[in-house]
Amino acid sequence: MGAVKGFLANYSGNLQAALVLWPVFSAMLTLPILAYLYHRDGRLRFGSVVATYLAVLYVLGIGCFTLWPLPDGDVGPGITYGVPANFNPLNFIGDIQKDGLRAVFQLLFNVVFFVPLGFIAGRLLRMRFWPTVLVALGTSVLVETAQYTGLFGLYDFAYRCCDVDDVITNTLGGAVGWMLAAAFTMVMPQKMEAVDITEHPGFLRRCVALWIDLTIIQLGTLLVWLVISGGWQLATGALPQLPGLDSQQTNELAAGVIAAVLFLVVEVVVPWRHDGSTPGGSFVRMTCESHPRTTGYRIAFYVARTLTLAAALYVPFVAVPFLLVFYLIARRMPYDYVP
Repeated sequence: MGAVKGFLANYSGNLQAALVLWPVFSAMLTLPILAYLYHRDGRLRFGSVVATYLAVLYVLGIGCFTLWPLPDGDVGPGITYGVPANFNPLNFIGDIQKDGLRAVFQLLFNVVFFVPLGFIAGRLLRMRFWPTVLVALGTSVLVETAQYTGLFGLYDFAYRCCDVDDVITNTLGGAVGWMLAAAFTMVMPQKMEAVDITEHPGFLRRCVALWIDLTIIQLGTLLVWLVISGGWQLATGALPQLPGLDSQQTNELAAGVIAAVLFLVVEVVVPWRHDGSTPGGSFVRMTCESHPRTTGYRIAFYVARTLTLAAALYVPFVAVPFLLVFYLIARRMPYDYVP
């Protein structure tokens, strides 16, 4: 028991780091998963939301357990001499002979550590066995490469041990996790329902759709401005600069104008021509129009919706809580009241 406690104590700081980072990265990591689940299932169950957030914590845990803590100071592993790698797949035999139960616990931990990855892939994402094994293998290789290269060159030497045995045991853990998910599915089958476009999306689905739309707008703004700026520099040999503004101010103004135009295209023009579905709405299978409207009322609807979204983007700490409370009470958004 003392050996187990000592082994786990080595990772207490890593778990704390994962818990601290979880709120920071949760939105960034969970929104793509939620978007995929909406696209696949046409709905989002409470269990899927909980599983997604736990999956995010687990992903952060992989990084924290394998790469944290980072070297500090100017001496020690990763700074002056590095940690030698092990490319001998039978090296664990010598470790067991030397360290006894501690080495056994390390091997078992490396297997168990990737069991949740296989379970998530098999149950939540419904991946098949061999793709799951490849994901586990690729994830482990990525981690070991980061360890071998000193976090991809951030440090001059490796500050953690790259071990081929870890790749083998991690991959085995992913396979075991998938088989556990398959057994669990036999006991608790997942319901497969027809997927339709919903005219009454929930608040979370609306947020996911908006996140996809904003991602498209941001990428589009960057691409358009790179083309314009690059063409300007090729033609004139200088950075774009409007009269009375420096190059930085010109960049900000141009990016704002491009983003505003793309926002109107994505949030007004596209849904107007596609029965209320924005690009993000189409992906998560929803329309923002709860019922057909005549032209005049439809214009009023999109004006009200655009103003609402603008408020949510520019004053989020005021508008978003208000809209959430409004939706929880009325089960619709303010612009849905347009006849």
